[in-house]
Amino acid sequence: MHSKYAKLLVNYSLGLKKGDKLLITSTYLAEPLIQEVVKEALLAGAHPEVLVSVNGIGKALYDHASDEQLRHVSPMYGYAVDHYDAFLTVRAPFNLKELEHVDPEKKKITAFAQTAVKERFMRRASRGTLRWTLCEYPTDAQAQESGLSRKEFEAFVFSACYLDTNDPMAKWNEMRDAQQRVVDRLNGCGKVRFLGEHIDLSFSTRGRTWINSDGRHNMPSGEVFTGPVETSVNGKVQFSYPGIFMGQAVDYVTLEVRRGEVVSWDALQGKDLLDRILEIPGAKRFGEAAIGTNKAIKTFTKNILFDEKMGGTIHMALGASYPETGGRNKSPVHWDLLADMRQGEIYADGALVYRQGDFVI
Repeated sequence: MHSKYAKLLVNYSLGLKKGDKLLITSTYLAEPLIQEVVKEALLAGAHPEVLVSVNGIGKALYDHASDEQLRHVSPMYGYAVDHYDAFLTVRAPFNLKELEHVDPEKKKITAFAQTAVKERFMRRASRGTLRWTLCEYPTDAQAQESGLSRKEFEAFVFSACYLDTNDPMAKWNEMRDAQQRVVDRLNGCGKVRFLGEHIDLSFSTRGRTWINSDGRHNMPSGEVFTGPVETSVNGKVQFSYPGIFMGQAVDYVTLEVRRGEVVSWDALQGKDLLDRILEIPGAKRFGEAAIGTNKAIKTFTKNILFDEKMGGTIHMALGASYPETGGRNKSPVHWDLLADMRQGEIYADGALVYRQGDFVI
């Protein structure tokens, strides 16, 4: 399965070609997949390099670093952002709770310091000069967080990526074509309304672009998304799934939005953390509105890579916009919040385009 996974990442998601400089980042837990990716990248004529992390480094930084050290941005990473052709991030965590009790102010210092390099990364990606993919390698920590055994979580990951089919690339091409029809329709519209249980939210997409997320950037994927006009979002929304911020959960986030800005908020659990997040510049405006389409993802795992793609859901992100959508909101954070739409509807310029978890285009 590792060979099949690597072929999909190298040849479909990243589309590596001769001469491409590829940076692979992960932990040593993903060694079997990394080995296969390096092999496939070399066969494609690329130049792969590997940056591997060991257990406890993140916690050590927050435990022992001064504020000056927390603000340090790796010049090596900055060089790669400016000069490499492709990035592959393989998430394979040791401990998902490691940073749960770190002082939020320290996390904020690090987030602010990374803003400039993240913006450079996103600008290059939006111009098409930097290709990137984020994927998952199953570990015990993820399985435990999801309430699954390691074997069950592996099966979940492989199914979500269509690696359990004879031709995964063909399945992703099918999804891309289907989502493109949706994107083409939505890009001809100027106003969108999400309507569901505890949801009545409208926003303008005039001058913005809906993007077909088809497994190129995220593997797995399965969503269409845009950047709403920043001052246009109005209404109320309650997110029915927990919002996970740096390993901490905020349950049943409820927001009231006027002229694009969150004016009141509440949460059943984690209200203090929600308060601190909304203090971050740019975090009171939405940088993304999206609709999940991957019907192979049926279980909420507290892992946004999978959860936001779940068929029958929407998500809205507080904070930074993706430049390729035309979004202009800037923020050190991009926090996805997820809601069930299996009993909901979506309207585009007043016309019904989505009902009870499926597009009716």
